Amino acid sequence: MSKAETTNSQNQDLQDEKMNRITENKSSKSANSENPASDKWEIPSDWEVKRLEDACSHFKSGFGITSEQIFDTEMYPVYGGNGLRGFTNKFTHDGNYLLIGRQGALCGNIQRVSDKVYISEHAIAVQTNSNNDIDFLAYKLEYKNLNRLSESSAQPGLAVEKLLRLKIELPPLPEQTAIAQLLSTWDNAITKTQALIAQKEQRKKWLMQNLLTGKMRLKINDELGIKNDELKEVRFGDFCKIKKGSAISFSGVTEGEYPVIAGGKTSPYSHNSFTHENVITISASGAYAGFVAYHKNKIWASDCSVVEEKKGVSNINYLYYLLLLKQQLIYSLQAGGAQPHVFPKDIHNLSLIIHNSLKEQTAISQVLQAADKEIQLLKMKCDKLKEQKKGLMQVLLTGKKRLNQDLQDLKIYRINAVEHNLESPKNSESPNPNNNLEIPKI
Repeated sequence: MSKAETTNSQNQDLQDEKMNRITENKSSKSANSENPASDKWEIPSDWEVKRLEDACSHFKSGFGITSEQIFDTEMYPVYGGNGLRGFTNKFTHDGNYLLIGRQGALCGNIQRVSDKVYISEHAIAVQTNSNNDIDFLAYKLEYKNLNRLSESSAQPGLAVEKLLRLKIELPPLPEQTAIAQLLSTWDNAITKTQALIAQKEQRKKWLMQNLLTGKMRLKINDELGIKNDELKEVRFGDFCKIKKGSAISFSGVTEGEYPVIAGGKTSPYSHNSFTHENVITISASGAYAGFVAYHKNKIWASDCSVVEEKKGVSNINYLYYLLLLKQQLIYSLQAGGAQPHVFPKDIHNLSLIIHNSLKEQTAISQVLQAADKEIQLLKMKCDKLKEQKKGLMQVLLTGKKRLNQDLQDLKIYRINAVEHNLESPKNSESPNPNNNLEIPKI
């Protein structure tokens, strides 16, 4: 480094130090504006504004590793910028670390690892010093949204030097620990709810595979008593009505309330008129030709095949679950190179096991609808927990609200507010907002 560069660096350090002293000597200090989404506020007088490097004892990128050195099963996990990459036979770090993703669209994401691990060069390994809580710092950096500091649009990345100079607001260590413990309660609730969602989705998949293929039958009473017909493969089109949608171009659309269902997974625009309701659509062209969707409400069916139930023969919800079970098979019907198509005749000629009894079709669809409802309620609960966590982070990590540092209420928050709310939701028609977890009074 030249003498001029050294002098400039020293001047910059002195200027930063002077600014920090001015900030620290105020009875109440203005929080920095690193987070552009946050409002300006005065942080508490016992909080400090420090560079990230001054809160850490370790802040370095990991080590290089090739794909040939990563295996599906080995002793030590390998972590990169986006999470677990696999396993290897040696480790680079031992202890509790935060990982900051360095490269890619997800750079800036925060992970936590412990024990013996291999940390690759695509992640920054971070440990706090004895004056700071590592879990608090994880939440603080998550709140800061480090991805916005990335450089280069082609391959976004974060520079270690830039992050070291990042200024953060730090409360006293006991308060850091208290905040981290409270936020971890929400994280635990979110994790448990997500695990329960995955379990319920797996259960629904099992129900579909068994009920819709006849491996498991529901006993249905008819006029002659309990009876189940023998099942065999039949042509799908014999149990429903299949038609081509009504083409409409963007220029022919008049903005309205009815979604236009075309070749993709989502509606590209809406129209002021509709063609169908309570139907199934199967995308007719494009990369997602064959995509199955059910529409209870009114739609304009355009670039798609439309499946309707036959009165007295089939149940629309049963038909939907049947097609959903065969989604990959329907995708395989795509024909054509540059612009794949799935035609109505392809759907009509599908050979599927179909229950002859309309009562049994209805009973099966009701079981699967109940499973869907349970999953939907859990997802709503998970979204609510995430929203509440975000609200808590906004007030606790900025000093807008304080936790009692004796923490006598923390156990009550954790047990009453969250743990009891993790029971499976009752199968009601709609979730009661009053049953949702409330943000604790602080």
